[in-house]
Amino acid sequence: MSRPRIRVSIPVFAECDPSIIYGVFDTLWAAGRQWEHVPGGAPEGLFEPRLVAMKAEPMELITGVRIVPQDTIDATPSTDLVFVPNVVMGAGQSPHDLDRDLIAWIRKMNTAGVPIYAACGGSIVLAEAALLDGHEATTHFSYAPLFEAYYPSVRLKIERIMVQTGPNQSLYCAGGASSWQDLALLIIAKYGGMQEAIRMSKIFLYQWHRDGQLPYVSMIRNVNHGDTVILNCQQWIAENYDRQDIIAELVRRSGLPKRSFDRRFRAATGYSPLGYVQTLRIEEAKHILETSDDVGADIARQVGYEDEASFRRLFRRLTGMTPSTYRRTLRPPRALLL
Repeated sequence: MSRPRIRVSIPVFAECDPSIIYGVFDTLWAAGRQWEHVPGGAPEGLFEPRLVAMKAEPMELITGVRIVPQDTIDATPSTDLVFVPNVVMGAGQSPHDLDRDLIAWIRKMNTAGVPIYAACGGSIVLAEAALLDGHEATTHFSYAPLFEAYYPSVRLKIERIMVQTGPNQSLYCAGGASSWQDLALLIIAKYGGMQEAIRMSKIFLYQWHRDGQLPYVSMIRNVNHGDTVILNCQQWIAENYDRQDIIAELVRRSGLPKRSFDRRFRAATGYSPLGYVQTLRIEEAKHILETSDDVGADIARQVGYEDEASFRRLFRRLTGMTPSTYRRTLRPPRALLL
């Protein structure tokens, strides 16, 4: 006798992009099923994914794609799992505008003991549902300022690709957009075993994002803080980040005592002056690695470091990998460049 399939409800917001919705749906639908020429599986599969919304009628998503939810929240009083896909928050958009009824349903499911998995900007939904207050979380690195502005009590771990969190450890957040694959494989491993997760990773060519988000994080520069002195310093740093005496020169140019300068710089940018310079230098080094064949010592000198070993240590600390590994990871295969 076959066991009942696990119900996975995927709430659909108008702000969702369809790629994650369909990717999660198709992956979980395929898990546990028999595939021709691929050993393992059974005819009925492991999961029964369903798209859930306020109304079971066509709705247009943020990319312009129309989607038809299968179930309404009123007709879904229970489920086994909830998978919250990415929501896209553009400039001028507020997370408070997300569908409040759908958010309330997600909170109700978690209160009833249902595990919630959220990919990328889906963590914003969990934060709006007040499920992350006082807890760790991760999301796409570009949403860090949004979390700082709207959810200061959430302990954001932007460097991590996945965080299990919540009062009962029943919430799972994943970072960048493709991290939904990690969550899908995690769900398959939990309910179907590691061998089935490995089988699905082979079928779909998925890979665990073991390096986290650090290699992909871009520096988010706050230039809307209103402190003209610090803004002028930021503009000067952008043209002179390779100087050896850069911190002393910044203090001199600001006309402020060192302690006052350090305090104002951190308040305006979120970085210490040294942290800002180091991060900007590594950003430039990443660009050089992505676009040239320059070697380590040359790259180190270009961004302001005479000691290549110091540069390599800083690069690894800020990105989670060595410069050579970063180049292999980010640059296209050589055959594509011919």
